Amino acid sequence: MVVLENVRGFMQSRIILTGAELDVFTQIHRGADTVQTLAQANRLDLRALTRLLDALAVYGLLKKENDRYRLTPAGEFLSSDHPETSLPMVLHMNELWDTWSQLTPSIVEGKNPKRIPVGKKNEAAMNAFIGAMHVIGKGLSREIAGILDLSPYHQLLDIGGGSGTYTIAFLERNPNMRAVIFDLDSVIPLAEARLGEAGIKERVELVSGDFYRDELPQGCDLALLSAIIHQNSPGQNVALYRKIHNALLPGGTIMIRDHIMDESRTQPPAGAIFAINMLVATEGGDTYTFREVKESLEQSGFENIRQIRHGEKMDCIVTARKPV
Repeated sequence: MVVLENVRGFMQSRIILTGAELDVFTQIHRGADTVQTLAQANRLDLRALTRLLDALAVYGLLKKENDRYRLTPAGEFLSSDHPETSLPMVLHMNELWDTWSQLTPSIVEGKNPKRIPVGKKNEAAMNAFIGAMHVIGKGLSREIAGILDLSPYHQLLDIGGGSGTYTIAFLERNPNMRAVIFDLDSVIPLAEARLGEAGIKERVELVSGDFYRDELPQGCDLALLSAIIHQNSPGQNVALYRKIHNALLPGGTIMIRDHIMDESRTQPPAGAIFAINMLVATEGGDTYTFREVKESLEQSGFENIRQIRHGEKMDCIVTARKPV
């Protein structure tokens, strides 16, 4: 039965997540190709680890030959040494495992009774989250940058910009643009490193702060909220929009990238599922319809509000302008 197949899917997820959590893919990639070597190096039970590696072979992530293991092409993406590694996103999914296990009490009570706020998560969890955002964003950011005409803009304010994925894409596409990345103090070093790798560090100012508590840097003509509004309640979004309105130059533009739902709240499908993620992971976050976003922006003083891109993978874009 399809229903049972879907329900059993958690077994495959848990096996892969545990392999990633123990970092067996990276170690095998580096030459630790026997269960004895891996068990000894990580102080793991030999029999239990053997069962895990065999299951990973069943799922096509490892190949087992003569009691030695090697990565398959699919498994290579779970090694931290792969240039296009997916490991940070998988580790972020591992963080969500415990959060999603609270879905039933979240439905009963309206929020997750055991939720740990992002600011209180440990460094490893925060790094996994920022790394995950880069993994899913690096291709999409360049795709979006390629379809937007940003030539009228001179200074980007990337609010909650993480490690700079969208700033890098926008600045690479627009060589005359400069940027300010505003994010938590613990995130700034990650952005600094990524910008250095991209060779655009001198075009970006890094400012630490918390947009829930602090005012935003002034003087930009384009403000980006990339995958931010879904973590906020409607009231938090209005407060943030007002801060952006105050920070932007007259005539400046706010650009929102997120899931933008239709009025049935079932399309795009990924947005409907992501609303559940926000239910268990945030205090009041959600996915929003264009009407809801438009009303909040209007409350905050913006005009000329348009949805300029529709998409299925959190790639919808809404823009609005601060009056001159």
